[in-house]
Amino acid sequence: MNKIILDVKDVPSPVQWVTLSLQHLFAMFGSTILVPYLVGLSPAIALISSGLGTIAFLLITKWQVPAYLGSSFAFIAPVIAAKASGGPAGAMIGTFLAGLVYGIVALVIKKAGYRWIMKLLPPIVTGPVIIVIGLALAGTAVSMAMNNPAGEYSILHFSAALVTLAATIICSIYARGMLSMVPILIGIVVGYLYSLAVGIVDFSPVKEANWFEMPDFIIPFVDYEINVTLDLALLMVPVAVVTLSEHIGHQLVLSKVVGRDYIKEPGLHRSILGDGTATIISALIGGPPKTTYGENIGVLAITRVYSVYVLFGAAVAATLFGFIGKITALIGTIPTPVMGGVSILLFGIIASSGLRMLVDSKIDFGDNRNLVIASVILVLGIGGAYIQVSDQFQIQGMALAAIIGIILNLILPGNKEGAEEMFDKEDKNSIA
Repeated sequence: MNKIILDVKDVPSPVQWVTLSLQHLFAMFGSTILVPYLVGLSPAIALISSGLGTIAFLLITKWQVPAYLGSSFAFIAPVIAAKASGGPAGAMIGTFLAGLVYGIVALVIKKAGYRWIMKLLPPIVTGPVIIVIGLALAGTAVSMAMNNPAGEYSILHFSAALVTLAATIICSIYARGMLSMVPILIGIVVGYLYSLAVGIVDFSPVKEANWFEMPDFIIPFVDYEINVTLDLALLMVPVAVVTLSEHIGHQLVLSKVVGRDYIKEPGLHRSILGDGTATIISALIGGPPKTTYGENIGVLAITRVYSVYVLFGAAVAATLFGFIGKITALIGTIPTPVMGGVSILLFGIIASSGLRMLVDSKIDFGDNRNLVIASVILVLGIGGAYIQVSDQFQIQGMALAAIIGIILNLILPGNKEGAEEMFDKEDKNSIA
């Protein structure tokens, strides 16, 4: 049942390569495109920057880490606030600063080792934060699934989401051979065909689109002048705590899925640097901040196809699609409920990944210390708590939950071990 179909360095056949890469493209597409829609940036740029960022990540991690980088949901509120105060330029400068934070952390890890940050962000902090990220998106997934384009409840649209979800689940559990590798893609195709049958697909954007369309790039010194302010830095930089926690969690989960310790090789500093570089690339061309995607890790876990060539293929396709107006428009005709149906499963996998981290790390919830930390993070994060510092600056939801979780972990008595020991113990057990 757990047999690897394609390992990290395995090269797929041409048919497998195209099909599996498209599956990763579709897995990240809904979330990656949804973010720019929510914050008022170009979806085409989001697609291009995710492709370029993923390629940069694969290069920096020496083609050892099969991960896809897409638009970060953690930065939605800060990007909206940055745009409100400084326009698109403010959002891009803030995104660049967040990417620099990643670079600084990666440099410190390179010089001082990774154990300090693993102790700062152990599983008892990282696990609940990842659960918050997944569950905070639950409302988005359900809204996408149930509502029509006007934002009103529609049983017709909800039926498309349920058909998509059912097809994805059935394929992931019962399919064999090549079909077992592409449950997400099959689910989207089935949902799309059902949507065609019930008449909720609009082809007019495809007819109006050109084959080649230059996206609306936002280039520094060309479209705006650089003006870094303290308010802007305070608005965007604290969110990096959330995405760093998310990144470490993803690396731990990915290590478990693939069967390698990515914290040690190629090293946490490389993966963090890759994430930060992708965010900086995005900032330089007008895209939203980037992060490793739990949806694509979910695809890896379901299909047991870990080839980096498949992720590279998805990145190249995303980059090219951003320039092809017809294809971008065609993908855009996928009804929101179809993406919502897939998102119900994929966002749930994000939350389940955090839960799996707590289980694998053998976190004892009979210990009130662990119970307190996890409970506070979950309620603050999912409840949307925030601290209003000024009219332009507030520490919100996931960032506040992560920061308070870190503080509680440091000050409460009984802080015994860091996340890195999870692998050390497993290695010893496997030897025994």
